Amino acid sequence: MCGITGWVAFDHDLRTELPTVDAMTETMACRGPDGRGTHVEEHAALGHRRLAIIDLPGGSQPMGVPTPHGTVSIVYAGETYNFAELRSELAARGHFFTTRSDTEVVLRGYLEWGESVAERLNGMYAFAVWDAREHKLVMIRDRAGIKPFYYYPTPDGVLFGSEPKAILAHPIAERTVTADGFRELFAFIKTPGHAVWEGMREVEPGTVVTVSATGIRTTRYWTLETREHTDDRDTTVARVRELLHDTMRRQLVADVPSCTLLSGGLDSSAMTAIAAAQRAARGETLRSFAVDFAGLTENFVADELRPDPDTPFVHDVVKKSGTVHQDIVLGSAEMTDPEVRRKVIGARDLPSGLGDLDTSLYLLFKAIREHATMALSGESADELFGGYRQFFAPEAHASTTFPWLAGHQQFFGQGRRGRRGGPSAPVRQSLLTDQLSAALDLDHYIQDSYHDAVSAIRRLDGESDAEWRMRKISHLHLTRFVRIWLDRKDRMSMASGLEVRVPFSDHRLVEYVYNAPWAWKSFDGKEKSLLRAAAADVLPRSVLERRKSPYPSTQDPTYAAALREQCADLLTTPGHPVFDLIDKARLREAVTSDTPLIDQASRRDLERTLDLALWIDMYAPALKLP
Repeated sequence: MCGITGWVAFDHDLRTELPTVDAMTETMACRGPDGRGTHVEEHAALGHRRLAIIDLPGGSQPMGVPTPHGTVSIVYAGETYNFAELRSELAARGHFFTTRSDTEVVLRGYLEWGESVAERLNGMYAFAVWDAREHKLVMIRDRAGIKPFYYYPTPDGVLFGSEPKAILAHPIAERTVTADGFRELFAFIKTPGHAVWEGMREVEPGTVVTVSATGIRTTRYWTLETREHTDDRDTTVARVRELLHDTMRRQLVADVPSCTLLSGGLDSSAMTAIAAAQRAARGETLRSFAVDFAGLTENFVADELRPDPDTPFVHDVVKKSGTVHQDIVLGSAEMTDPEVRRKVIGARDLPSGLGDLDTSLYLLFKAIREHATMALSGESADELFGGYRQFFAPEAHASTTFPWLAGHQQFFGQGRRGRRGGPSAPVRQSLLTDQLSAALDLDHYIQDSYHDAVSAIRRLDGESDAEWRMRKISHLHLTRFVRIWLDRKDRMSMASGLEVRVPFSDHRLVEYVYNAPWAWKSFDGKEKSLLRAAAADVLPRSVLERRKSPYPSTQDPTYAAALREQCADLLTTPGHPVFDLIDKARLREAVTSDTPLIDQASRRDLERTLDLALWIDMYAPALKLP
């Protein structure tokens, strides 16, 4: 896992621009604490920060292969899980390897197959190839969008990077956010290609972006396609089990200490149990980690969204699977530390508004990094197997918007009605000024985006209305919703120099389960029936019977009190630019109210305000508001 960046300029000589390329590269030091490298030639400059996972002594980048007509160079971030098979195939075709790294396999694969190498890769990756033979840059991103990748067109070429901060370190890149950027920031829908920063674009998942002197061309090598599913239910369960075991086997390969993230839910428990069994077969013991909050288990208060604490279920899995386990217990003092918030905003490059969900994840990964360099995560399973409550909510089924924004299902199940009644816009705009809310018109932005997203989904001939409705809901989760959480996990983990792999995002598994009938994904009357059946033999009964519970959130009242105090401090600087966005009177009312901040939505309002203020302080963006 690494951070990549670069600059291609067809009308300039970049050989004198090494300081600029170095500055872009150093913005990603956290993504790659184990090494750095740059390569600069007349019209192309590449930068790389390395987190060594496979072939620790080899695999340094940028990596190049000289040819009679020019050198082909690569900067690569991610992992290719089928690199061993590809290496054997390429060796049989006459390629000679000097390292054991998957980076060299991808580079040699490009030499053999060109841009179509992407179709052969199984993994999570974002990489750029400068092909001096044809004077072109080729940028390729994985199918699911696990690894971030951005680019910024310039008059004579392009800037690119794993994160916006790498691009923004270049003097030509403007730090501007317009109304359209704020719409994307507040809408909670993750429009493919949208980067929020004006002039910047995201390399879309499953695409190849080619830059030459004649312009920029984008081609798609993968999309989530509708296909007829011909296997019966028992065969489907068996195939899911087979794919899970194969995916886990591939993703456990690493030359560094590794572990799993264990929440006690069905997803992470199944992943941990399978991984532990595979490790045990080799005479090894798997490590696992879980996040908890001080006093949460002992003083837990159940609500509609979270019926029980994670820890008892975590320990049931540990006992059955035999992992070496550690609970990472977080306190409110570190959760509200302004320096931690700064780290989180710096990792995101944007104010995410997820508050303690981001902060606790960052602190969890920071603690895990003291023991391991690679971790497996259960991310994507809810989107794939149908785990969220909105998959079953009548208001989501009947709505004509994104299911996680329908009625009370927004913000993964917890929200509130809009002030005018009816389905609400995202909770996180409630403290925005009336003028900004009206100008952004998020309702129409979301609705237009929804229609664009649905228009890309194909209905099977003869598919029932019920199955078609669930196909749309599943597709939207797998192409929009999941990318919010994949991006969160990547940014928080890489800010700590920890690689996190997501087995449930394996494209073979995604293609297969997506096309299985919805009736089979809930055949036992519960969510994620296919996954439960596929992992039933390795899980404790408590986990098999547990109701879905999302990532935990602190219930400590001192956390909410600290948020109010920090927002009160912000109000003492009335000239702060954040008040171009946030209504001071409403913020003051929220800060001085005697009502306890017991609901997540109210806390998110304060967290969003603090995030926005800190982001403005750190990035000094030009806010071009309507």
